[in-house]
Amino acid sequence: MKAIQIKKTGGPEALEVVEIPVPQPKPNEAVVKVAASGVNFIDVYHREGRYQVELPFVIGQEGAGVVSAVGAEVKSVQTGERVAWTSVMGSYAEYVAVPADRLVKIPQGVSEREAAAVMLQGMTAHYLAYTTFPLKRGDTALVHAAAGGVGLLLVQLAHNIGVRVIGTVSTEEKAKLAREAGADEIIFYTHSDFESETKRLTGGKGVDVVYDSVGKTTFEKGLNVLRPRGMMALFGGSSGAAPSLDPIILTQKGSLFLTRPSLNNYIATRDDLEMRARALFGMIAAKNLKLRIEHVYPLQVAQQAHRDLEGRKTTGKLLLIP
Repeated sequence: MKAIQIKKTGGPEALEVVEIPVPQPKPNEAVVKVAASGVNFIDVYHREGRYQVELPFVIGQEGAGVVSAVGAEVKSVQTGERVAWTSVMGSYAEYVAVPADRLVKIPQGVSEREAAAVMLQGMTAHYLAYTTFPLKRGDTALVHAAAGGVGLLLVQLAHNIGVRVIGTVSTEEKAKLAREAGADEIIFYTHSDFESETKRLTGGKGVDVVYDSVGKTTFEKGLNVLRPRGMMALFGGSSGAAPSLDPIILTQKGSLFLTRPSLNNYIATRDDLEMRARALFGMIAAKNLKLRIEHVYPLQVAQQAHRDLEGRKTTGKLLLIP
């Protein structure tokens, strides 16, 4: 089968198309014929070596497809069933072996591409909005990269709850998408200072929560726009790692809360995984959550998908199709 393998960490050129054997399921695994694989910033971190994985490895954390074989101990899924997964390495491939307890079944009304597009970014948006800082009607949230993959989903979830959403974007095109998703206010971080603009928009009171996937270039100012006892949810670092912080600064700025959450910790149990998948698939089927699958690439051009993602040229979701 064809797969995208990393033999040496580095830039997009590190993504190599290789021919390797189709995996055979261990007793607790199912092998899935991949219909679509999601492209995410965590893949970039793995490719660069920022998050270390033993070399060589097949990259990719998310996908959807049809079960082609099951291990001897597997009872939860059967061959022929449509399934999706996230946080399982090896997804940029024609086939992938997945622990059966990490698979969720795709219901009617949701396509395989939609399922692949929502597992990582959608579940991230879900835990941020419903668990990390449980949003409620009347809250105000600042969402960085509001037209990005997680951003567009998070804006929709927050808007549907009744939250006032302030979104930061770089272009008019991205502003239009964020507004359509439900953003109430837009800040163009390319030619405005988001700190002063956020303070102006909130009358100096600050926001209840900042959702930050950018990191290095936004982190310190993000703390400055929080209300007393507000929360910074730093869930990514697309501009680089956030600077180190002396915890006393959180006290000085109003007894703030700071968290660096990870999806793995919010879907660690089978119940949590199924709950989030069920909620998201239900919203998609009911047309209450719109997915923007902007680019679909053949598996062999994974390098270009990574260049587009890192170049901030994309909005919504990127998929690879074997």
